[in-house]
Amino acid sequence: MELILTRIAKRKTYTIGRLCIRKQVADEYLTGTADKYFCDTLEPTWRDYKNGAYKIKGKSAIPEGRYAVVISFSPKFKQWLPILLGNAAFKKQWSGIRIHAGNTAKDTEGCILVGENREVGKVLDSRKWLYKLKKRIVEAKDRGEAVWLTIR
Repeated sequence: MELILTRIAKRKTYTIGRLCIRKQVADEYLTGTADKYFCDTLEPTWRDYKNGAYKIKGKSAIPEGRYAVVISFSPKFKQWLPILLGNAAFKKQWSGIRIHAGNTAKDTEGCILVGENREVGKVLDSRKWLYKLKKRIVEAKDRGEAVWLTIR
C-alpha cells in the first residue's frame, strides 16, 4: 500500500497536507494508478532542507521522501501507532516519527497528525482518522503488502 502526503499549505508555524491512498486501476479503458483522498494532515513548520534550511528540534516537518511504515507500540502514547522508518541518516536526525492524533502544531514535535482540516491551522476528528488509517495499514500488512509513505 502506498500512502501519498502532499503538503498544500506551508505556513510559518504549521504545515497542512492531504493524505491519499494510491490504488492500482485496471479495467478495459484505463490501467495505472489513482490517488484517492483519505484525510488531511498537520505537521510542524516545513523547511527547505534542499536549499540550506536546518532542523529545529520539535518544530520542523520531516524532509520530503519515501518512508516505510510499520505499526509499533509507543511508550510515550501507550498505544500502537504507525512509525516511519528510514535510512541511517534519517534515523540520526528524525527517529521516532509517528502518525498520531492531535489537533494543532502544539500537539506534535515533528510527527504527522491526521484529521480533517476544517479550521485554519488545525485538524479535527483526529482519533477517528487515526483509527481508520491504522485499520488500513493492518489490513495491508495482513495481505502481505509493504506500506510506504511518500511525502512531497
